[in-house]
Amino acid sequence: MNRRPFDPRLLRRVPAARRDLAVLALLGVLAAGLVVAQATTLAALLATGFEGRVDRPALAGFVATVAARALLIWAQGTVSARVAATVKATLRTELLGAVGRHGPGWVAGQRAGQLATLTGRGLDALDAYFTGYLPQLVLSVTVPLAVLARIFLADWSSALIIAVTLPLIPIFGALLGWQAQAATERQWRRLSRLGGHFLDMVAGLPTLRAFGRARAQTEVVRRMADGHRVATMKTLRIAFLSALVLELVATLSVALVAVPVGVRLLGGGLALQTALLVLLLTPEAYLPLRAAGARFHASMEGLAALDEALTLSARAPEPPRREGAAAVPDGRGEIRFESVTVEYERTTALRDVSLTIRPGERIAVIGPSGAGKSTLLGLLLGFVTPTVGRVTVGGVDLADADLDAWRRQLAWVPQRAHLFAASVADNIRLGAPGTPDAALAPAVRDAALDEVVAGLPDGLATVLGERGHGLSSGQRQRVALARAFLRDAPVVLLDEPTARLDTASETVVLAATRRLVTGRTALLVAHRPALLADADRILRVEHGRVTELTPAPVGEAAR
Repeated sequence: MNRRPFDPRLLRRVPAARRDLAVLALLGVLAAGLVVAQATTLAALLATGFEGRVDRPALAGFVATVAARALLIWAQGTVSARVAATVKATLRTELLGAVGRHGPGWVAGQRAGQLATLTGRGLDALDAYFTGYLPQLVLSVTVPLAVLARIFLADWSSALIIAVTLPLIPIFGALLGWQAQAATERQWRRLSRLGGHFLDMVAGLPTLRAFGRARAQTEVVRRMADGHRVATMKTLRIAFLSALVLELVATLSVALVAVPVGVRLLGGGLALQTALLVLLLTPEAYLPLRAAGARFHASMEGLAALDEALTLSARAPEPPRREGAAAVPDGRGEIRFESVTVEYERTTALRDVSLTIRPGERIAVIGPSGAGKSTLLGLLLGFVTPTVGRVTVGGVDLADADLDAWRRQLAWVPQRAHLFAASVADNIRLGAPGTPDAALAPAVRDAALDEVVAGLPDGLATVLGERGHGLSSGQRQRVALARAFLRDAPVVLLDEPTARLDTASETVVLAATRRLVTGRTALLVAHRPALLADADRILRVEHGRVTELTPAPVGEAAR
């Protein structure tokens, strides 16, 4: 984890925050000047007050500096809140962009729960950093320097004591900060695990209820939450100890200055106005450092989230491209897998696969779960990169292709189509953004979705719940097929579209699937014999190896 109080990557990654950060620095310099001016005018006012008269210029100056400091505090709060909002919005956008760049496999590798916790609670913790710690960090540099310079001009011996004792606060703060940082890391790890586990539990709640394991998982979440509570309390204990130590050091340091000043004042060796100025300014020298140390602990969770967000959202270096970079493959061309091997961290999904798919050919892929069928589709979608070998479309290597342009020539129907919390029309329109509602009718009809739409309260304008709540599994698959029809792409990829469907729904989806693949190049992952009947070729994937079967023994092949 980054241990610096300010990460320089922030300036490079969020250029929009540079101006506000510069304004914060300028306000810190002005605040230092106002602290000195306020103490100077107050000392003059009190000194003349002891003489029985009022120094009107000093009184006016004191009132003006108090008003200016109040205005400055408001400005610091406004600017720091704006920079916090800017940084959070930028980092959330970059994290979403990183998910889009790396694809679904990266999201699974980084754990969806961890990313959800980071973009939500994690980045929100940056408020304490930008609105509390960072402005105080600027003041902890500008104010002590200004105070030291002013006291040195008034009484150099007091300035010497302050200069010697002032470094004690950041030294003790750093010693305790290292302990607090380790505790915060543990706290953040527990929070990330808690968020990920809770997300998994909510997604799998129907399964847990069906197998009677919901109560057991509730106990697991309770234990994880209790572990996070214990870690948080340990972090707070260190923070409170740090505040006590810093207050003690600052109080003793002020006393080391105040006692000699009082003795010299009584002995006539120091003027009253000078003594008052030193006594008023000395606490101001230590106050910003004490406040920065206290607020640092409150902002450590935000710093941990900032470091993780900057690391995860960093753009990966582009792989070296051969000639023909950013070429656009022609989906009507021949698709070739040339000695393709795909290795993951703990397993090999595909081994030395060589395969040719001719234009307009319908290929059925069968095999046991985990054999590598979905990896074949992932290679064509560009979500998976071959460890060895290459995949070409119309002679263009996908490693050198414009993947966005290539994906626009694909229609993909996954096993569990994801529907968003939007209208039915918007979910279908995902296949061709910008299509008006009137132009959706052919896709709705071809996907056998028209009867479903007619039964909805608002037709195509009916808003679905999260993940398509309100529709059955078969109806969701028909929405996915309508997307594919609207896409009208030359290449169709289907990942077991009839899985988990009852007989009636399977019949309807199967008929729509046959209409979809007609005249298109199609790769169908399937287990059920009905999907294999119209296949031109059947491929079996097992242990990462691909072998071709004759299409005749359909029932045998399905097994």
